[in-house]
Amino acid sequence: MNSEEIIEHEKLMKAEGQRIVEEAKKRGLHVRLLGAIAFQTHCPKFSFLTARLNRVLSDIDFAGYGKESHRISNMMRELGYADQPMMTAFWGDRRTIWDNALNGMHVDIFFDKLEMNHDVVFDKRLDIDLLTISLVDMLLEKMQIVHINEKDIVDTTMLLREHEIGEAGPETIDAPYITKLLQGDWGFYYTFTTNLNKVRERLPAYQELSDADRADVISKIDKLQKMIEDSPKSMGWKVRARVGTSKKWYRDVEEVAR
Repeated sequence: MNSEEIIEHEKLMKAEGQRIVEEAKKRGLHVRLLGAIAFQTHCPKFSFLTARLNRVLSDIDFAGYGKESHRISNMMRELGYADQPMMTAFWGDRRTIWDNALNGMHVDIFFDKLEMNHDVVFDKRLDIDLLTISLVDMLLEKMQIVHINEKDIVDTTMLLREHEIGEAGPETIDAPYITKLLQGDWGFYYTFTTNLNKVRERLPAYQELSDADRADVISKIDKLQKMIEDSPKSMGWKVRARVGTSKKWYRDVEEVAR
Protein backbone atom coordinates (compact mmCIF):
# COMPACT_ATOMS: atom_id res chain seq x y z
CA MET A 1 0.00 0.00 0.00
CA ASN A 2 1.12 3.56 -0.66
CA SER A 3 0.70 6.25 2.00
CA GLU A 4 -2.71 7.38 0.74
CA GLU A 5 -4.00 3.82 0.71
CA ILE A 6 -2.69 3.24 4.25
CA ILE A 7 -4.50 6.36 5.50
CA GLU A 8 -7.76 5.32 3.84
CA HIS A 9 -7.41 1.78 5.22
CA GLU A 10 -6.89 3.16 8.73
CA LYS A 11 -10.00 5.36 8.42
CA LEU A 12 -12.09 2.34 7.46
CA MET A 13 -10.75 0.25 10.34
CA LYS A 14 -11.31 3.01 12.88
CA ALA A 15 -14.86 3.49 11.61
CA GLU A 16 -15.51 -0.25 11.88
CA GLY A 17 -14.08 -0.33 15.38
CA GLN A 18 -16.37 2.48 16.46
CA ARG A 19 -19.34 0.82 14.77
CA ILE A 20 -18.81 -2.37 16.77
CA VAL A 21 -18.40 -0.48 20.06
CA GLU A 22 -21.55 1.57 19.41
CA GLU A 23 -23.56 -1.52 18.47
CA ALA A 24 -22.41 -3.20 21.68
CA LYS A 25 -23.54 -0.18 23.72
CA LYS A 26 -27.01 -0.38 22.18
CA ARG A 27 -27.20 -3.97 23.43
CA GLY A 28 -25.89 -3.14 26.90
CA LEU A 29 -22.58 -4.91 26.24
CA HIS A 30 -19.07 -3.86 27.22
CA VAL A 31 -16.74 -3.90 24.20
CA ARG A 32 -13.77 -1.53 24.13
CA LEU A 33 -10.97 -0.94 21.64
CA LEU A 34 -7.38 -1.72 22.50
CA GLY A 35 -4.19 -1.93 20.45
CA ALA A 36 -3.08 0.45 17.69
CA ILE A 37 -6.51 1.99 17.03
CA ALA A 38 -6.97 2.83 20.72
CA PHE A 39 -3.61 4.63 20.76
CA GLN A 40 -4.37 6.62 17.63
CA THR A 41 -7.80 7.52 19.02
CA HIS A 42 -6.37 8.89 22.28
CA CYS A 43 -3.26 10.53 20.78
CA PRO A 44 -4.48 12.69 17.87
CA LYS A 45 -1.76 15.34 18.35
CA PHE A 46 1.16 12.91 18.26
CA SER A 47 -0.16 10.03 16.17
CA PHE A 48 1.97 11.41 13.32
CA LEU A 49 4.81 9.42 14.88
CA THR A 50 3.29 6.24 13.48
CA ALA A 51 4.02 7.47 9.94
CA ARG A 52 7.69 6.55 10.45
CA LEU A 53 6.66 2.91 10.80
CA ASN A 54 4.72 2.70 7.52
CA ARG A 55 2.47 0.41 9.54
CA VAL A 56 -0.58 -1.19 7.96
CA LEU A 57 -3.21 -2.08 10.54
CA SER A 58 -4.05 -5.77 10.23
CA ASP A 59 -6.90 -6.19 12.71
CA ILE A 60 -9.16 -4.51 15.23
CA ASP A 61 -8.60 -5.54 18.84
CA PHE A 62 -11.22 -5.39 21.59
CA ALA A 63 -11.62 -6.16 25.27
CA GLY A 64 -14.87 -7.57 26.61
CA TYR A 65 -16.33 -9.31 29.64
CA GLY A 66 -16.42 -13.10 29.63
CA LYS A 67 -19.90 -13.12 31.17
CA GLU A 68 -21.12 -11.31 28.04
CA SER A 69 -19.15 -13.45 25.55
CA HIS A 70 -22.18 -15.36 24.24
CA ARG A 71 -24.12 -12.18 23.50
CA ILE A 72 -21.04 -10.52 22.00
CA SER A 73 -20.58 -13.53 19.71
CA ASN A 74 -24.21 -13.29 18.59
CA MET A 75 -23.70 -9.59 17.87
CA MET A 76 -20.58 -10.26 15.80
CA ARG A 77 -22.43 -12.80 13.66
CA GLU A 78 -25.27 -10.33 13.11
CA LEU A 79 -22.69 -7.75 12.01
CA GLY A 80 -21.50 -10.10 9.28
CA TYR A 81 -18.54 -11.75 11.03
CA ALA A 82 -17.68 -15.45 11.24
CA ASP A 83 -15.56 -16.82 14.06
CA GLN A 84 -12.53 -19.06 13.60
CA PRO A 85 -13.97 -22.38 14.89
CA MET A 86 -10.75 -23.94 16.18
CA MET A 87 -9.88 -20.76 18.08
CA THR A 88 -13.36 -20.60 19.60
CA ALA A 89 -13.29 -24.31 20.50
CA PHE A 90 -9.99 -24.11 22.36
CA TRP A 91 -9.90 -20.52 23.65
CA GLY A 92 -13.44 -19.17 23.28
CA ASP A 93 -13.85 -18.43 27.00
CA ARG A 94 -10.77 -16.17 26.84
CA ARG A 95 -10.43 -15.05 23.24
CA THR A 96 -12.23 -15.19 19.90
CA ILE A 97 -11.12 -14.18 16.40
CA TRP A 98 -13.56 -13.03 13.71
CA ASP A 99 -13.38 -12.45 9.95
CA ASN A 100 -15.74 -10.49 7.74
CA ALA A 101 -15.69 -11.71 4.14
CA LEU A 102 -17.59 -8.65 2.90
CA ASN A 103 -15.33 -5.88 4.22
CA GLY A 104 -12.13 -7.90 4.77
CA MET A 105 -11.91 -6.91 8.46
CA HIS A 106 -10.32 -9.11 11.14
CA VAL A 107 -11.38 -8.74 14.78
CA ASP A 108 -9.72 -10.11 17.91
CA ILE A 109 -11.68 -10.03 21.19
CA PHE A 110 -10.02 -10.68 24.57
CA PHE A 111 -12.31 -11.53 27.47
CA ASP A 112 -11.61 -10.33 31.02
CA LYS A 113 -7.87 -9.92 30.51
CA LEU A 114 -5.10 -9.58 27.96
CA GLU A 115 -3.17 -12.76 28.65
CA MET A 116 0.28 -12.29 27.14
CA ASN A 117 3.76 -12.10 28.76
CA HIS A 118 1.94 -10.64 31.78
CA ASP A 119 -1.78 -10.20 32.42
CA VAL A 120 -3.64 -6.92 31.91
CA VAL A 121 -6.93 -7.42 33.72
CA PHE A 122 -10.14 -5.76 32.49
CA ASP A 123 -12.50 -6.92 35.26
CA LYS A 124 -14.78 -4.02 36.28
CA ARG A 125 -12.61 -1.61 34.23
CA LEU A 126 -14.46 -1.26 30.92
CA ASP A 127 -16.62 1.65 32.07
CA ILE A 128 -13.61 3.93 32.63
CA ASP A 129 -13.64 4.94 28.95
CA LEU A 130 -16.61 4.51 26.63
CA LEU A 131 -14.65 3.73 23.45
CA THR A 132 -11.32 2.18 24.48
CA ILE A 133 -9.75 0.49 27.46
CA SER A 134 -8.42 3.02 29.99
CA LEU A 135 -5.19 4.95 29.38
CA VAL A 136 -3.40 3.11 32.17
CA ASP A 137 -4.47 -0.25 30.76
CA MET A 138 -3.20 0.90 27.36
CA LEU A 139 0.17 1.65 28.94
CA LEU A 140 0.20 -1.71 30.71
CA GLU A 141 -0.70 -3.39 27.39
CA LYS A 142 2.60 -2.16 25.93
CA MET A 143 4.77 -2.39 29.04
CA GLN A 144 3.94 -6.09 29.59
CA ILE A 145 5.72 -7.06 26.35
CA VAL A 146 9.07 -8.68 27.19
CA HIS A 147 10.46 -8.36 23.67
CA ILE A 148 9.09 -4.90 23.00
CA ASN A 149 9.48 -3.62 19.43
CA GLU A 150 9.56 -0.29 17.65
CA LYS A 151 5.82 0.10 17.13
CA ASP A 152 5.14 -0.52 20.81
CA ILE A 153 7.77 2.04 21.84
CA VAL A 154 6.29 4.57 19.42
CA ASP A 155 2.77 3.97 20.77
CA THR A 156 4.04 4.37 24.34
CA THR A 157 5.87 7.59 23.45
CA MET A 158 2.68 9.01 21.91
CA LEU A 159 0.66 8.09 24.98
CA LEU A 160 3.10 9.59 27.47
CA ARG A 161 3.55 12.79 25.47
CA GLU A 162 -0.16 13.40 25.07
CA HIS A 163 -1.32 12.58 28.61
CA GLU A 164 -0.44 13.45 32.19
CA ILE A 165 0.66 11.02 34.89
CA GLY A 166 -1.53 11.29 37.98
CA GLU A 167 -4.67 10.08 39.68
CA ALA A 168 -7.52 8.32 37.92
CA GLY A 169 -9.28 10.36 35.25
CA PRO A 170 -10.56 9.87 31.71
CA GLU A 171 -7.51 11.53 30.11
CA THR A 172 -4.93 10.91 32.86
CA ILE A 173 -2.70 7.85 33.24
CA ASP A 174 -3.60 6.39 36.63
CA ALA A 175 -0.18 6.00 38.28
CA PRO A 176 -1.49 4.72 41.65
CA TYR A 177 -3.12 1.80 39.82
CA ILE A 178 0.27 0.90 38.32
CA THR A 179 2.14 1.12 41.62
CA LYS A 180 -0.47 -1.02 43.39
CA LEU A 181 -0.29 -3.64 40.65
CA LEU A 182 3.50 -3.80 40.49
CA GLN A 183 4.22 -3.77 44.22
CA GLY A 184 3.02 -7.36 44.43
CA ASP A 185 4.39 -8.68 41.13
CA TRP A 186 8.17 -8.52 40.68
CA GLY A 187 8.05 -10.08 37.22
CA PHE A 188 5.70 -7.47 35.79
CA TYR A 189 7.62 -4.77 37.69
CA TYR A 190 10.87 -5.86 36.03
CA THR A 191 9.38 -5.97 32.52
CA PHE A 192 7.55 -2.66 33.01
CA THR A 193 10.55 -0.70 34.32
CA THR A 194 12.90 -2.26 31.77
CA ASN A 195 10.57 -1.16 28.98
CA LEU A 196 10.27 2.37 30.36
CA ASN A 197 14.05 2.63 30.11
CA LYS A 198 13.90 1.38 26.52
CA VAL A 199 11.40 4.12 25.68
CA ARG A 200 13.73 6.70 27.24
CA GLU A 201 16.74 5.37 25.31
CA ARG A 202 14.88 5.43 22.01
CA LEU A 203 13.62 9.03 22.27
CA PRO A 204 16.63 10.71 20.55
CA ALA A 205 15.85 8.73 17.38
CA TYR A 206 12.49 10.45 16.97
CA GLN A 207 13.53 13.60 15.20
CA GLU A 208 9.87 14.41 14.55
CA LEU A 209 9.68 15.39 18.24
CA SER A 210 10.97 18.69 19.55
CA ASP A 211 13.42 18.93 22.45
CA ALA A 212 10.47 20.03 24.59
CA ASP A 213 8.49 16.95 23.55
CA ARG A 214 11.33 14.62 24.50
CA ALA A 215 11.90 16.44 27.80
CA ASP A 216 8.20 16.08 28.59
CA VAL A 217 8.24 12.31 28.00
CA ILE A 218 11.44 11.90 30.06
CA SER A 219 9.93 13.85 32.96
CA LYS A 220 6.87 11.58 32.93
CA ILE A 221 9.02 8.45 32.83
CA ASP A 222 11.03 9.83 35.77
CA LYS A 223 7.86 10.59 37.71
CA LEU A 224 6.38 7.18 37.07
CA GLN A 225 9.59 5.33 37.91
CA LYS A 226 9.95 7.23 41.19
CA MET A 227 6.38 6.42 42.19
CA ILE A 228 6.94 2.75 41.37
CA GLU A 229 10.24 2.56 43.28
CA ASP A 230 8.89 4.47 46.29
CA SER A 231 5.81 2.29 46.71
CA PRO A 232 6.05 -0.41 49.43
CA LYS A 233 6.64 -3.91 48.08
CA SER A 234 5.01 -7.12 49.26
CA MET A 235 7.01 -9.91 50.91
CA GLY A 236 6.39 -12.07 47.84
CA TRP A 237 7.83 -9.32 45.63
CA LYS A 238 10.97 -9.11 47.78
CA VAL A 239 11.48 -12.87 47.80
CA ARG A 240 11.08 -13.08 44.03
CA ALA A 241 13.40 -10.10 43.52
CA ARG A 242 16.23 -12.05 45.17
CA VAL A 243 15.91 -14.71 42.45
CA GLY A 244 15.85 -12.07 39.70
CA THR A 245 16.16 -13.01 36.05
CA SER A 246 17.93 -16.31 36.79
CA LYS A 247 14.40 -17.73 36.78
CA LYS A 248 11.91 -16.94 34.00
CA TRP A 249 9.66 -14.11 35.14
CA TYR A 250 7.15 -14.02 32.26
CA ARG A 251 4.86 -16.24 30.22
CA ASP A 252 5.69 -17.17 26.63
CA VAL A 253 3.05 -15.98 24.17
CA GLU A 254 1.62 -18.54 21.81
CA GLU A 255 1.29 -17.09 18.34
CA VAL A 256 -2.17 -17.61 16.83
CA ALA A 257 -2.16 -18.18 13.08
CA ARG A 258 -4.96 -16.40 11.28
